[in-house]
Amino acid sequence: MQKNREELARKKRRGRKKKKILLSVFLAVLLTAGIGVLVVWKLFTVREVIVEGNQHYSSKQVERFVLSDKYSWNSLYVLLKYRFLETEDIPFIDTMEISLKNPHTLKVHVYEKSLIGYLYISAIGQNAYFDSDGFVVETSKETIPDIPRVEGLSCDKVVLYEKLPIQDEDVLKSLLTTTQALKKNEVIPEKITFDKKGAISLSYGGIQVLLGYRDNLTQKILRLPGILPELSGKNGILHVENWTEHTTDIIFDENS
Repeated sequence: MQKNREELARKKRRGRKKKKILLSVFLAVLLTAGIGVLVVWKLFTVREVIVEGNQHYSSKQVERFVLSDKYSWNSLYVLLKYRFLETEDIPFIDTMEISLKNPHTLKVHVYEKSLIGYLYISAIGQNAYFDSDGFVVETSKETIPDIPRVEGLSCDKVVLYEKLPIQDEDVLKSLLTTTQALKKNEVIPEKITFDKKGAISLSYGGIQVLLGYRDNLTQKILRLPGILPELSGKNGILHVENWTEHTTDIIFDENS
């Protein structure tokens, strides 16, 4: 009987000791977590945002996009948000890569969508911007500088992230060849026009450049960087449509 009482007392003491240990561990974990939360709360505060890779939007605009909700004052929160959560799409921006330079400084690298030209789609009252492969990457009422407008091609409707619905494959190839070559040679016109037969012309203020049809488009455009600066301030038509490797004459008809 005495042994049973002693054994019961020992079990109670062990139980109380175990509870004390568990309570101590719990309090230690709670304290550590509290300290961690306090450190995150006080230390990871946004004081500076460094923006790289942006052209369409200013650095201040990008900063406003990134710090868009009530928790964005915390740099660690912003980092985790853009790394693990779905964020709102921003027109003309493909992705934004966020990193921490230090607990108070966010570094944002902007990857903008590659835009090479646009068509106005009257059915939706917006511009359809396309990339070098002919895919529609953005629709917007906004007109972006240094992106040429394409006229003379009929598109009743477009679907985002699908190819431009231009039925004539040769015309589509001519469009993409022209826009790619213009961008590569840094001679972006205000407008690219296709006539009913598919002949192409470019508009640079008072200068109209006739490229002709799809033959030798890249080589014809390659000549423009050396010619257009010489025509600055003039008005007229630059005839490049008949250029070939064997017929290299390029004629400028100046308006009188």
